[in-house]
Amino acid sequence: MEKFRWSSKVAYAVGLFATDGHLSIDGRHLDLTSKDIEQLENFKVCLELGTKISWKSSGYGKRCPHVQFGSVKLYRWLLSIGVKQKKTKTIGALDIPDRYFFDFLRGHFDGDGCVYAYFDPRWKSSYLIYLQFVSASRKHLVWLQRTIKRLAGHRGRINYAGKSTYQLRFAKYASLDLFKKMYYKEGVVSLSRKRKKFEAFVKQAGVVELAYTTG
Repeated sequence: MEKFRWSSKVAYAVGLFATDGHLSIDGRHLDLTSKDIEQLENFKVCLELGTKISWKSSGYGKRCPHVQFGSVKLYRWLLSIGVKQKKTKTIGALDIPDRYFFDFLRGHFDGDGCVYAYFDPRWKSSYLIYLQFVSASRKHLVWLQRTIKRLAGHRGRINYAGKSTYQLRFAKYASLDLFKKMYYKEGVVSLSRKRKKFEAFVKQAGVVELAYTTG
């Protein structure tokens, strides 16, 4: 990839890298590790990488699939938009264009997000959905919260989740609206297992018409 111009695919890849990526200290090499091979394939497609998926030791006796490659240009570009070395607890605001923010958010969700739902037994027909974004950096979630509030009107709530992590959580109607904004048309690049899980919850909530368009 010769130029790193913003697009929906590049924004999605940045979302993945902001959660599961690593910048080496040599100023050149980048690594994305994920237990989902599909996640790594999506990342390669979005950045037009010919790099093969390989395996590495996790440090806990397990082997994990990852993509590692060298690109000074991409490395420096990621630094310029706010992605840092040793970013786990220090990452803050990122310079993401509003136009592509929800593509970025979908990548962030696929990397370190989750969605769950259940019927609350205290109220008849009360179906609850919660969408969460997780990070070890509270200031990153504060930035995410403020940007979502500005662009979508949903504030959510940040809580300490234990083990030095925080979560930004959105309840039912905000979750449904963010679903529509992240999956705004059929075929947008995404991790299929999370998309299908989210779709099932949306249908269960009684939202028969999904957010997809053909445009």
